[in-house]
Amino acid sequence: MTDVVRYERDGAVAVITVANPPVNALGRAVRQGLWSAIDRFAEDDAQIALIVGDGKLFIGGADISEFGKPPLEPFLPDVCTHIERAPKPVVAAIHGPALGGGCEVALGAHYRLAIAGARFGFPEVKLGLIPGAGGSQRLPRLVGVAASLEIIPAGDPISAEKALEIGLVDRVADGGPRSAGLDYARELLAQNAPVRRVGEMPHPAADEAAFADARAQWTRKARGEIAPLKAIDAVELATRLDLDEGVAQERRLFLELMETPQRAGLIHAFFNDRKVSRLPEIKDVAPRSFAKVGIIGGGTMGAGIATSCLLAGLTVTLVERDEAAADKARATITGNLDVAVKRGKLSPEKLSPTLDALSTVTDYAALADADLAIEAVFEDMAVKREVFGRLDAVMKAGAVLATNTSYLDVNEIAAATSRPADVIGLHFFSPAHVMKLLEVVVADATAPDVTATAFALARRLGKVAVRAGVCDGFIGNRILFTYRGAADRMILQGASPWQIDEAIKAFGLPMGPFEMADLAGLDIGYMTRQRKAATRDPRDVVPTWADEMYHRGWLGRKTGKGFYLHEGGKAVPNKDIEPLLEAAREGHVQRTFDAAEIQRFYMAAMVNEAAKVVEEGIAQRPLDVDVTLLYGYGFPRWRGGPLHWADSEGLPALVSDMETWAEADPYFWQVSPLLKRLVAEGRTFASLNEEEGK
Repeated sequence: MTDVVRYERDGAVAVITVANPPVNALGRAVRQGLWSAIDRFAEDDAQIALIVGDGKLFIGGADISEFGKPPLEPFLPDVCTHIERAPKPVVAAIHGPALGGGCEVALGAHYRLAIAGARFGFPEVKLGLIPGAGGSQRLPRLVGVAASLEIIPAGDPISAEKALEIGLVDRVADGGPRSAGLDYARELLAQNAPVRRVGEMPHPAADEAAFADARAQWTRKARGEIAPLKAIDAVELATRLDLDEGVAQERRLFLELMETPQRAGLIHAFFNDRKVSRLPEIKDVAPRSFAKVGIIGGGTMGAGIATSCLLAGLTVTLVERDEAAADKARATITGNLDVAVKRGKLSPEKLSPTLDALSTVTDYAALADADLAIEAVFEDMAVKREVFGRLDAVMKAGAVLATNTSYLDVNEIAAATSRPADVIGLHFFSPAHVMKLLEVVVADATAPDVTATAFALARRLGKVAVRAGVCDGFIGNRILFTYRGAADRMILQGASPWQIDEAIKAFGLPMGPFEMADLAGLDIGYMTRQRKAATRDPRDVVPTWADEMYHRGWLGRKTGKGFYLHEGGKAVPNKDIEPLLEAAREGHVQRTFDAAEIQRFYMAAMVNEAAKVVEEGIAQRPLDVDVTLLYGYGFPRWRGGPLHWADSEGLPALVSDMETWAEADPYFWQVSPLLKRLVAEGRTFASLNEEEGK
């Protein structure tokens, strides 16, 4: 026995309690405790054992403090098998999440009782792994191949009700896990229920069509990530191998994945998710109240922000310019909430009360008692300053005034008020009620408790917040502008937009830059270039072909024609732009590109600008850049982020390539001083993250 696993008797029932706060993680002490408890149960006169978790959940999976360290005995696969081979019945009573190793322990038991609200699943693929303690071998025996192929490659949890439906658990009950578990254990005793080992159940029927469909689906969805496909391989093993051999082969696949760069990238992303909101400037700083939120502007972005706030249980007052616009905004938000109900994000019975928390008005005076206002109007400085002047006049002292600008100077917006300390940027990404990233743009005068409020709001909305400084485009859009510039330079040298898009998608991004331009609308890029025209360096490249497309009304998806022709849900290259490209290429040396060259050129531009963003303090740490690109721009999570990718590629070689390219284009390829310094010192971006954490 250990301090983290208790063994007690309640009559004929041996109660084995895992008590390793805060999440009952399966560290070595817990594994040892479970092993010893099963040994003791086998030796004493208890007739049935009940495994429960203390606190808020059953068993929370692996102990993250052991990540990256050599595994120590007893290994979890052996512990699960030891539980399964107990000579008398073992019941697991599961409450809260039972994910990964926690689910595997439950599968080692002979009977499973789920407490209402419990969740089950195998999130290992999200860390570049597969189940490693028999999950891929026992689950198919219990629930079949089809259900296993839905659960394991996706890595998403399922509800207790779904677990009961597919046969993962035997019963769902209300109440506490100990009391409900004892009742169930005694009922099984009264029925003289036998030991029922999952590992001794027959092989699940092999379904070749199901495996082929799953591989095709995940080859498409995973965009280069290998863990989901390995998970399918592991499930297939269960159809033909005995348990011990299947577990051994599963472990072999697990350990192979442990050594892959993808696993390293996903672990990097996993830990960064937890580090990104840890800021010294707001440590121990209490946020202000934000129960009542005002939204100014009910277009796509404003309606999305309002939807996100309503789903989080906040009261929302949305201000529009007239009644027609206010009604349209309400209709958009209602539609968003209807979709949330269909997707299970909002229960049907909560739809009406959630809508009741929304007011749509035309008078700024309705914001007099709001705790927080978020402006989401047209991206024009004069318009935004006018809005903030009006907010300043009506909002109460201590209210937070936030702008949803994507590019504009938050300091200049704050100067339109008498209280710049209360002003902050909250850059949501569209659709705002779906996208998880929130750039928190801290202006020069922003008060620390206003910054703390922004991060608290992000948590309430279920978003990942990244602190950004003030510059044109902040972190994400500033870097985006640069790597889009790299694509334009490749166009001038002979690459086609469609070739570039295909190479970037092969790298793992969901869209290439020209597909993205069509989605956003080519008018957006044109207006951005017009806004920057007065300060543009004459050495910079202007995509004249894109300007001409704008003038011809080829704006992308919204007009059916851009870099692609959009018809019937399909996109095919718009060859009408080729004469525009040829005209722009005159005077430029032409060359051919392969996919690897396109990817390296594009990524090097991303990394170089990101290094400048870090050096200037716009992003405080490299990890802030990585999180921003992962959550806001579709960067493949298994690559960890652009700066983790750069470390893995090797900074010296990247800098050498940039210096070579600078011979032909010294303006664009001005290598970041930070990059040069890291190379000279033999250091990495990861070392800067470690410095910050000290």
